[in-house]
Amino acid sequence: MLKFFKPEEEEQIIRAIRAAELNTSGEIRVHLEANCKGEIMEEAQKVFRRLKMNRTEARNGVLIMLAPERKEFAILGDEGIDKVVPENFWREERNIMQEHFRRGAFTDGICRAIEQVGEKLKAYFPYQKDDINELPDDISYS
Repeated sequence: MLKFFKPEEEEQIIRAIRAAELNTSGEIRVHLEANCKGEIMEEAQKVFRRLKMNRTEARNGVLIMLAPERKEFAILGDEGIDKVVPENFWREERNIMQEHFRRGAFTDGICRAIEQVGEKLKAYFPYQKDDINELPDDISYS
């Protein structure tokens, strides 16, 4: 199993996910893929389904997937998000991540992108007082 982040970096990312999800009913996951074989977005779609992210009630899951060995990443939102947001909705988050990654600041880049995702989704999927956390906040690896 690929271990990319130090335990304290993982905790920082998980805290960012939990904080972002206080703004939105959206569900955010971070996944690292060690053996990404195909095109990054196709692989992200497979991981999205494997992690059951397509089973949230509002179909508002967001996957941030990294393939560190290939130096690639993808941001993928579920169909509930895609139906209501403009095209290239994730461009700003991609740019934030790329800028940080170029400097080797992977944890900071992911945390900033997570923060932005939570803020942006708040407009479309605001946090509800009876909201339940439908997906785990931990980082998944394969």
